[in-house]
Formats: sequence, structure tokens, C-alpha cells
Amino acid sequence: MDLLTPAVKPPPAPRHRRSAGLPPAPREGGTRLQAAARERREPATTPARIRVMALVAAALAVALAALLTFEVRRERGGLEVIGRQTAPVVMASSDLYFALGDMDAQLANILLVGNDTGLGFTRGDALKIYQERRGQVSQALQRASETADADPEAARAVRDILDGLGRYETLAAQMVLLDEQESHPAGRPTASTLAKYREATDLLKAVLLPAAQGLIDRNSQILEETYQRQRGLALTVRTWLMAVGILLLAALFLLQVYVSRRFHRWLNPALALATLIAAVLVLSGHTLTTNGAEYLRVAKKDSFDSVLALNRARAVSYDANADESRYLLDPQRAGQYEKAFLDKTLQLVALDGATLSTFDERLSAAQRAYRADRTAIEWQGFYGKGFRNITFVGERELAEKTLETYQVYQVDDRQIRQLASGGRLRSAIAFCTSYNPGDSNYHFSEYDKALSAWIDMNEGWFERSIRDGERQLAGWTVIPAVAAVLVLGLLALGLRRRLAEYHRSIG
Repeated sequence: MDLLTPAVKPPPAPRHRRSAGLPPAPREGGTRLQAAARERREPATTPARIRVMALVAAALAVALAALLTFEVRRERGGLEVIGRQTAPVVMASSDLYFALGDMDAQLANILLVGNDTGLGFTRGDALKIYQERRGQVSQALQRASETADADPEAARAVRDILDGLGRYETLAAQMVLLDEQESHPAGRPTASTLAKYREATDLLKAVLLPAAQGLIDRNSQILEETYQRQRGLALTVRTWLMAVGILLLAALFLLQVYVSRRFHRWLNPALALATLIAAVLVLSGHTLTTNGAEYLRVAKKDSFDSVLALNRARAVSYDANADESRYLLDPQRAGQYEKAFLDKTLQLVALDGATLSTFDERLSAAQRAYRADRTAIEWQGFYGKGFRNITFVGERELAEKTLETYQVYQVDDRQIRQLASGGRLRSAIAFCTSYNPGDSNYHFSEYDKALSAWIDMNEGWFERSIRDGERQLAGWTVIPAVAAVLVLGLLALGLRRRLAEYHRSIG
């Protein structure tokens, strides 16, 4: 049967597989070569990629720690310069101006009251205040000169004050001695005594007060420049910290993903912990720089700008109060001193076109508008700056009380001039110099207390902001370095086991 069955021959195989629509058959030798090449590449490529990614993450961690450490040291230095060096010198310079002005006011009062003991204020009272102010001048000058050596302009101002102060005190001593020797009625010293006073007060106006103001201006400029530089750098460094921090977190995340996929492990605990530490460091750095810039802003803009304006107002107020005594003391210069009083009044509360005869009504009208709308501050000057920079709880009440007590004192000034022009010089002197309730110096003292409380509040916030800024930096000179070391250690720990495992799997 087999012999009878025709044989079926299979179709002949085509000479080329491609002509049959099939891919070319693999060559046995080629397959072995490709597999061997792949085995040689993968052990070299995977560890190399992991090491490169780890090195990038490590470099970013070190950069972040270095940048944050630099910023902490820079912020601490800025707070030191602003809070412990420059600002105290500005305050001391303002105190110097105020004390110099009141020294001269007391010299005028010595001549005004003479030996009269029935005015409510005596020659001895004026001498006592003069000596107190003299001591304050010495202390303020010592504080102001502490940093003057580092600044030629400030050093020159200090030298001018020292030279002028020596001459002024000599003239003052000569005036007091002459006044003791030459008896005179209240407010009418002898020509020789008055000449000595004129010489002393002219020296004060021409040399001492301008030099003190120059010292204030110079140190205020240094303070402003330091603040702008420190705050600007803080915001710039914050941007760099965030940029480096985001790159670091991205590098750690990509490394975690790559290791997880390559080794089929969902999570590498060491890498996860390193990422968490890095994230905390980045967020802390952002908070640190943001808070640092804010502490500087509160200290300088909210607090010290008001301190500077209000201290200047206090100094000008005392000098204006001295102009009242000079007005009564020296009839030949009465017009000059009346104009000086008005000029200083408008430095404090600037109302366009106001005169001594119109100032009280103009200020009352501005006060009524302000009480109707607290944003309607129609006056400029030092108190205009102060009212426009009210930022702290309770500060508005202190500001309003200051302006109200100042208004009372201003009304007293008109009464002094009315008494003097009406021929009642002794009554004018008594009202001007007495600290009895209801008299001018009593009201000036009440005004000064209100102003000092306003200044104290802003000084307190300034010092608090500096302390808070310094407190937040405590420990941060080492924290970034410790965090970077932990990140590096966890990187090494988390990758060493995976690399060892990889080498065992291909061994």
C-alpha cells in the first residue's frame, strides 16, 4: 500500500525568508555577542548613573547648607550693625542736639529770672537743669563718637562739636559769673552779660547745632544704606535658596524613582529620610530669610523711622522753647527769635501759609478733619511723618495725645507774647519759665512726656524686632551643616546596599 501511495513532496523552501514575508533568522553567534555586550554595559551603566545622581544631590545639599550659613551670618551682622551700632549712634546724636538746645535755653532763663525768687522758677533751678543737660551732652557725645573713627565725615562732626563745646562752655561760665556780679531786674540783664549770651547762642546756632545735625544726617544715611543692602540681600538669597532647594529635592526624588524602578523596591527609607530633611531645611531657610527681612523692615521702617522723626521733633521743640526765653530776654532780637519760633513750629507741624496768628485755628481745623477721617492728615513736618507711620497697637492714642498737648503749649506761646507786648514783662517771664500747673513750662513738660511715651513705644518695638531677629538665628550657624551631613550620610547608606545587591545579582 505504501508503494502504491504516491509520495507527496513538500514545497521547496524559498531561498530567502524575506521573500516569504518572514524576518531574517537570527544568527546564533550574533545573539550570544549582543547578550554579552549588554551584560558588560549594564553593570557599568547602572552604578554610574546612581553615583552621578547621588553626586549631584550631594553637591546641591552642600550648596544649600553653605548658602544658608552665609545668609545667617550676614543677617546676624546686619542686625548688629543696625541695632547695636548705627541706630544707637543716631539716637545719641539726637539726644546731643536736644541737650545742647536746652542748655542754651537754661542760660537764657538764668538771665531772665536773675535774683527774683517770686516767679515760680529760680536762677538755681535754671543752673541745675543746665548742669544736667551738660552731663547729657557729654554722655551723648561719647556714644556718638564710638563709631566716628570709622567714618571721616562723622569724625569731623565730632571734632567740630568738641571744639565748639569747649568755647561755648567758656562763654557760658563767663556769662554766669558776670550775671552774679551785676544785679538787674528780671529779664533785663546788663549789656555786657547779654553780649556774652549772644556770643554763646550765636556759636550754638552757627557751629554746635549744625554739627550735631550733620552727625544725625550722616548716621541716618549709613543706617538707611545698611538697611536697604541687608533687606535686598535677604530677599535675593531667599530666591537662591529656593532655587537650590527645589533642585535638591528634584534630584533626590529622581534618584528615589530610579533606584525604586531599577531594583523593584517601592521605597528606599534612607533616601526618603534624606529627602524629608532636605525639605525641612529648604522650608526653614525660606522662613528664616522671610522673617529676617520682615524683622528688619519692622525695625527700620515701622519703628526707627518714627523714632528718628520724633526725636528730631523733641530736639526742635526744646530749641523752640528756648526761643521764647530769648524773645523775652533780648528785645533787639525779638523779631528774629519770633520768626525762629515759627520756623520750628512749622518743622513740627507744617501747615501751608500758617503764621503765629493763624496757626492755632489752622491746626484746630486740621484736627477736626482728622477726627472725622483718620486718613485725612493735612499737616506735614515731623508729626506728619509720625502720624503717617502709625503701625503699633496703642500708638495712635499716644500720637493724638502728643499733638493735643502740643496745641495747648502753642496757645501758651501767644499768651507770653501778649503779656510781653502789653508791658507785663515780669508776668510773661513767670508764665514762660514756671513749671506750676497751668503755666507754659508745665504744659511743655506735659507735652514732652506725651512725646517721650510715643518715642519710647517705637524704640521698644525697634529693640524687640532686633532681639527677635537675633533670637531666630540662634543655632543656625551649625544647623545647615548638620543637615547637610545627615543628607550625605543617608545618601551613602541608602545607595551602598542597593549597589552591593546589584553587584551580587550580576556576579
